[in-house]
Amino acid sequence: MALQNDYQDVLDVAKNVGAKVESREENGKLIIKGTVDYGWDRDRMWDQIKARHPNWQNEVMVMLTVTHETPYGLYTVKSGDTLSKLAKDIYGDMKLYPKIFEANKDQLKDPDKIKVGQVLKLPPKSIANA
Repeated sequence: MALQNDYQDVLDVAKNVGAKVESREENGKLIIKGTVDYGWDRDRMWDQIKARHPNWQNEVMVMLTVTHETPYGLYTVKSGDTLSKLAKDIYGDMKLYPKIFEANKDQLKDPDKIKVGQVLKLPPKSIANA
């Protein structure tokens, strides 16, 4: 159970994103298996693994099925958010904010006017970086 404790932060991220996962230790590795709703949820788990666990390749095996192919994810706007801030946080490049705007033209008329509580669709990374 030592690896389970070492990777509790990853299991916490899984819980926070609504993933349905099981974990067990087997042959010296932590096996995390389950489903996530969106690719963004999967990537947030992987980001946590890679950022906090330098020996992850030898310690963990993750098998996640993504339920929804598109959108990449859903994001609920919080106070202080802007589309450029979201683009930077999610895609690593604030200049990709127009891609988020385009994906949400059904509810946004101006990229500078997003409202707290709005649920925005996030375009797949492949589209955002195209």
